[in-house]
Amino acid sequence: MNYATASSSRAGLRLHLNENTAGCSPAVLAALRAIEPQDTAFYPDYSAITAAAERWFDVPAGWVQLTNGLDEGLHVAAQAAARGRQGAAALIVDPAFEMYAACADAAGLSDIHIPPASDLAFPLEAILAAATSQVRLIYLTDPGNPTGLPIPAGAIEHLAAARPDTIVLVDEAYAEFSGRTVIPLLDQHRNLIVGRTFAKAHGLAALRVGALIAHPEALAPMRRLLPPYSLNICAVRALAAALNDRDYVDWYVGQSRTSRDLLYDFLRARQITFWPSEANFVLARVGDDAQDIVAAMAARGILIRDRSNAPGCRGCVRITAGVVDHTRQCLAALEDILATRGR
Repeated sequence: MNYATASSSRAGLRLHLNENTAGCSPAVLAALRAIEPQDTAFYPDYSAITAAAERWFDVPAGWVQLTNGLDEGLHVAAQAAARGRQGAAALIVDPAFEMYAACADAAGLSDIHIPPASDLAFPLEAILAAATSQVRLIYLTDPGNPTGLPIPAGAIEHLAAARPDTIVLVDEAYAEFSGRTVIPLLDQHRNLIVGRTFAKAHGLAALRVGALIAHPEALAPMRRLLPPYSLNICAVRALAAALNDRDYVDWYVGQSRTSRDLLYDFLRARQITFWPSEANFVLARVGDDAQDIVAAMAARGILIRDRSNAPGCRGCVRITAGVVDHTRQCLAALEDILATRGR
């Protein structure tokens, strides 16, 4: 089955923000078109869509809180950590998603950054050493962004057990691509929160739907901070359709994995350093002319991300691995650009 119907978006080929390059399932568009005038006039009921999300994540009732994008979940976690705790801090493992620091700052938390190792490996011992009583929230990403690297098995469980009074939020935005999750640990570790998004594998980024998953006791402080109707009716209907079309998600994940392999083969052949990724992107070190390469690609209508300013990522670009045809277009353009630069 092939869901890809276009070679690129109106804005060019967007391979810079880890979006779904195929768009959403056709079933989502059908659900949006079926919205009637009165549907927009009433506040949505979230019971059915929350139950559907709980089935998707295979958790009991009460263990999922839907949010307006995962960003809202990241923010209320920071608010909950800061509430009533003067001088509290959030711990961020670099390189990291920029929203962690933004959410910590908005909630009044100071942020403590763990610098990356030379190979960008997960620094468990450094995290444990830095997670003092001042730290009330630890943001983790598994697999990492922008590296795509997995957190080693057992590390999250060890950290949650070692710091039981600290919220450990594991951002699993790319879990559909990695095939891994720490959701089975949530009952044992009540300080552990999993964040998920429907922006990546499901293609709902512009509709803003995310989720926090945890034991209800862990979710309770965050639920008190959320507005009552943060998901609009379009997001509710779209998510229901997306969750009912697992074939589409499986197809897109398969496209992404094939695209990763194509990227690996290209980079290996040109002896360009890269990090094997479990996400829908690949980080590669193209050198000090990374910014120029990104600009040259953009001039051809193909957007990739310069990550040179991220800690530990000097000379690196990040390329979304989505629809296979899009990846082939990207690599053809990149090959021409590298050849003109004598690479």
